[in-house]
Amino acid sequence: MENQHFLLIACPFQGHLNPMLQLAKNLRQAGAARVTFATTVHGLTQIKTFPSLDGLYFASFSDGFDDGIKHATNSQDMLSELKRAGSQTLTELILTFSKNCHPVSFLIYTLILPWAADVARYMSIPSAFLYIQSATSLALCHHFFNRHGGVYDLYNSSENKPPSSIQLPGLPPFETEDIPSFLLPNGPHSSLNPVFQHHIQVLEQEPSPRVLLNSFDCLEEEVIAAIGNINPIPIGPLIPFALLDKNHQSDTSGCDLFEKSTEYIQWLNSKPKRSVIYVSFGSIAVLQKNQMEEMLLGLIGTCRPFLWIIRSSDNKDTEFEEMVREKVNKEKGLIVPWCSQMEVLAHESIGCYMMHCGWNSTMESLAAGIPVVGLPQFADQTTSAKMIEEVWGNGVRARVNEVGIVEAEEIRRCLEVVIGSGEKGQEIRSNAKKWSGLALDAVKDGGSSHNNLKAFLENVTISAKMISGVFDEGAENKTKDATKPNENSKN
Repeated sequence: MENQHFLLIACPFQGHLNPMLQLAKNLRQAGAARVTFATTVHGLTQIKTFPSLDGLYFASFSDGFDDGIKHATNSQDMLSELKRAGSQTLTELILTFSKNCHPVSFLIYTLILPWAADVARYMSIPSAFLYIQSATSLALCHHFFNRHGGVYDLYNSSENKPPSSIQLPGLPPFETEDIPSFLLPNGPHSSLNPVFQHHIQVLEQEPSPRVLLNSFDCLEEEVIAAIGNINPIPIGPLIPFALLDKNHQSDTSGCDLFEKSTEYIQWLNSKPKRSVIYVSFGSIAVLQKNQMEEMLLGLIGTCRPFLWIIRSSDNKDTEFEEMVREKVNKEKGLIVPWCSQMEVLAHESIGCYMMHCGWNSTMESLAAGIPVVGLPQFADQTTSAKMIEEVWGNGVRARVNEVGIVEAEEIRRCLEVVIGSGEKGQEIRSNAKKWSGLALDAVKDGGSSHNNLKAFLENVTISAKMISGVFDEGAENKTKDATKPNENSKN
C-alpha cells in the first residue's frame, strides 16, 4: 500500500469523529502510506487536541457554515446546504491533493454524507461507507429503503397500515418504539429520512459496494449475513484498545470537542473495585431538568458513589450542579463536564454505566466489560437498548412513565439489578465479561475484525493495481497507435 492515500471524512460530532479517527489510525498501522482525516471547517477548529501519528494528516471541507453560525432556519435547509457546499469543497480538496502530488486513491465517508460517494464516483475514486451504528440499525434502514420491498411507504401512507413489528434474522421483533427515530416518516427526526434513503440508494447503485461496520462478527452475526448484498465488513470495535489491554499496541489519543476535567481519575482511585456508577449521556443529548432531578434522587437512593458527566453547555447557569453539591458530598458523587470515557470505563472502580445507548458508548461498554442501565433518548439508541437487554444480556433498559420520564425509583431499581448481588445482576455481569473477551479477540492479530480489515485493504490494493493496469495498458496502446505508420499516407 506504498502509494495508497485514504481520505476519511466525517461530520463534527463526537460520535462520528471517534470511530473515524480510530479507523484512520488503524489504516496507518496496517500500512497505508497516507491517511487524511477531514471534517468541516468550523468543526476542525473545535477539536481540542489532535493525535500525533506519522502519516496522518488533517484537512477540512465546508458545510456552508464556516463561522459556526447556522443561518438556515430548519434542519432540511442545513442538510441541503451541507450537500451543496460539501460536494463542491470536497471536490476542490481532492483536486488540491492531486495538484500537490498526493492523489486520493480511496474515500471513506460516514453518516449524513451520502453525497460524498457521488463525488467519489464522479471523480473515479472508489469509496466505502463507514456505518457508525449497529449492523442491526443498518439492517432496519435497508428494510425501510431498499428498492425491492422497502416498507417506508407503509409507514408514510394513510391508506396502508404499517406492520405491527419488524422481524430480522435471529432477533426478537422490533416494535415501532424500537426502530431508529430517523427512519419513521412521522417521527421527531423525519428530516433525516431522505438522507438515509440516499445512503441505501448509493449502496444499491454501486457495482461493488463496501460498508465498513463498527461491530464484530459474533456480536451481530445473523443480521450481518442478512444484508450481505451490500457487502458489510465488520472491523470493530473502533476504540483505543490499548487502554484495556496493555498487550494491544495502539495510539490512545483522540480528538475531543470538549475540555476534559483532570480530577476524576484521582477520585476514582480512592474508590473500591466495581463500586462506582458512571453516568454519561454523550455529546448531544440534553436531558430535561425534571429528568435530571429524578436521576439524582435515584443515584442517591443507591447509596453508592457515582461519577456524572454534565456538559457545561447543559446547565450554563450551574443551578443544577450547585443543587447536587448541596445534596451530595464529594465522597459520594462527583460531577465533571467531560472525561476520557475509555479511560473511565477501563478503571477498576467502575461497576456500572448508566447511559443513553449511543453506539460508540455501547461498543465501549461492551469492550470494557461494564454492565449498563440504558435510558435511550433518540435515533438508534432505542434499537441498541433493546439489543443490550434482550439479545446480548449485558444490561437493562429503564422504563419511562406516562409522560416520558424515568422516575427515581425505576432508576434505583435498575441500578440495583445491575450492580447488586442478585442472580440477575450476576448473569448480566457474566455476559458483560463474555462480550468483553470476544470484542478483544476480534481486534487481535488473527481475530475476525483484524482479518476483515486486512482483507479489505488487500482488495483495495488489488483493485487499484487493476485500475492502474487498465490505464497503463490504455496509455501504451495510445502510444503504439501514435507511432504506427499511417497506412493511407503516400510514400
